[in-house]
Amino acid sequence: MLRSTEKNNEINAIASGSILQGDLTSSSDVRIDGHLIGAVKTDGRLVLGEAGVIEGEVNCKNAIIAGELKATIVTEELLTLKSTAKLSGEIVSAQLAIEPGAVFSGKCSMGPVIKNINKTKSTTESDISEKTA
Repeated sequence: MLRSTEKNNEINAIASGSILQGDLTSSSDVRIDGHLIGAVKTDGRLVLGEAGVIEGEVNCKNAIIAGELKATIVTEELLTLKSTAKLSGEIVSAQLAIEPGAVFSGKCSMGPVIKNINKTKSTTESDISEKTA
């Protein structure tokens, strides 16, 4: 597992031709032009270059996707799919921008109600538990 704990303006990068298997955790921005198999969690922005591939889970503040993403992606603010993006999986984002030419296949939940989804699920599950007990 790669971990960056210093809060600064540096960008963590996985270069084209590199393959990383495991989890990447960072407090700053991340750029991936290689292949990552695992989870990415960053408090900053994720940029997936045109040659980049991510297979796994992504959790970040903002994301710009130009490569291939086979994952569940959760963004706190804006997710941008560039015209070269290929995303298959689930999107959970406050805002979503999709350029013409981008390919998306999967499920999408967006908008300000996203923050309340987990609260609603927890309440529903506890209501069911109480009724069956």
